[in-house]
Amino acid sequence: MKQLKLAVIALFTLVTVSNVNAQDENNPWAVGFGVNIVDFYNGDDFTKQLEDLVGNKDWNILPSISRISGEKYLDKGFSLQLAGSINKIETVSIEDDSDFLYWAFDAIVKYDLNNLVGDTSWFDPYVYLGGGYTSVDSNGEGMANVGFGFNTWFNENLGLNFQTGTKVGFSDNVRSHYQTALGLVIKFGGKDTDSDGVYDKDDACPEVAGLKEFNGCPDADGDGVKDSDDACPNVAGLAAMNGCPDSDGDGVADKDDMCANSKGTKANKGCPDTDGDGVVDKDDKCASIAGPAANAGCPWPDTDGDSILDKDDKCPNVAGVASEGGCPEKVITKEASAAIAFTAKSILFNTGRSSFKSGVTKQLDAIVAIMNKNPRATFAIGGHTDSSGSASVNLNISNKRAIAVRDYLVRKGVDATRLEAKGFGEGFPVDSNKTRAGRANNRRVEIKVTN
Repeated sequence: MKQLKLAVIALFTLVTVSNVNAQDENNPWAVGFGVNIVDFYNGDDFTKQLEDLVGNKDWNILPSISRISGEKYLDKGFSLQLAGSINKIETVSIEDDSDFLYWAFDAIVKYDLNNLVGDTSWFDPYVYLGGGYTSVDSNGEGMANVGFGFNTWFNENLGLNFQTGTKVGFSDNVRSHYQTALGLVIKFGGKDTDSDGVYDKDDACPEVAGLKEFNGCPDADGDGVKDSDDACPNVAGLAAMNGCPDSDGDGVADKDDMCANSKGTKANKGCPDTDGDGVVDKDDKCASIAGPAANAGCPWPDTDGDSILDKDDKCPNVAGVASEGGCPEKVITKEASAAIAFTAKSILFNTGRSSFKSGVTKQLDAIVAIMNKNPRATFAIGGHTDSSGSASVNLNISNKRAIAVRDYLVRKGVDATRLEAKGFGEGFPVDSNKTRAGRANNRRVEIKVTN
């Protein structure tokens, strides 16, 4: 009897340290074997009956395997148990007052209480209800069974079972009594095709060995992301990157990162852009200075420093203004310059003299008007002759005529500093001196813009 007490104490100690793996559809079958205790009621008083159950003076037990059971899980926490037990009755009311055989065959339905309270992860209690046939000293009858019990498991398949309850008959052939059982229970029948410890019913990858935390699916690279959700299943990575690594920690997975070892931005596919010019450093010839992509990330040069970039500057080596495309600002328009040159052809002199012919002053006044409208322009007045006469005489007369034009313009208000007069004689003909018309063309005054 002391051994039974020790077994019960050990049972309750084991309950507090064991993991629970309730019998379910994964392991639908179970068999059990152990000992059973029979304790007959003494009187109808419930308090006395309870004292009888807790006490051990009228317990009947065989020191060997005396109970065998078999179970089948049904559904939703319900199981069917069939059990056969045998015992030797030596005490009914007082110790050693009897000596006869006890046997019983019972069928009960168990309900796992974890279905109500949730898996405790350490305790698997149940209640049961059923009936059976019990024989005592060759007298037998059908009896109703009700009680409770629990399992605690050593591993996935082997556990310890404790079960106790009362049996009440339908006639007076067998006295009502308690029957308590203690023994080992083995569950089996679960299918685990890939042998990963996760039964096929709960295994999302039943053909491939995996991990319990991933419902039986594998995590080849061990990064905590199961292979089916891992964009890089063979390289350990981050959950935030769908299982892919991010070597530079820029939030762009290495497989999508054009610069996997340099921290960049998503907009630049993981590449840095130090100067923020939209050209990533690896393609930027001037990574520290902002510049356009069209110039490989470098700023456009401005050789003449006129704030007009060389690419847009028509005069890149001479400072100018935007209105002239980077060239120096014009002091006179082409039209005005052409008008002066054309009008100058109408300046005629008296033969062999530096005096103007009648009516020439109108042309000169027209030139004055143009020059006054373009006050920053400077001019060169050149006098020319034909080849008639000596060269020295021609040079002298051409010089006087150029001066005559200059002096007239000055008298009319043109600043003398803007005018330069010089005679060139017969040295620069524009036509043949062999014809009268040609010689007439060579006798001329030219006015040209010099700035």
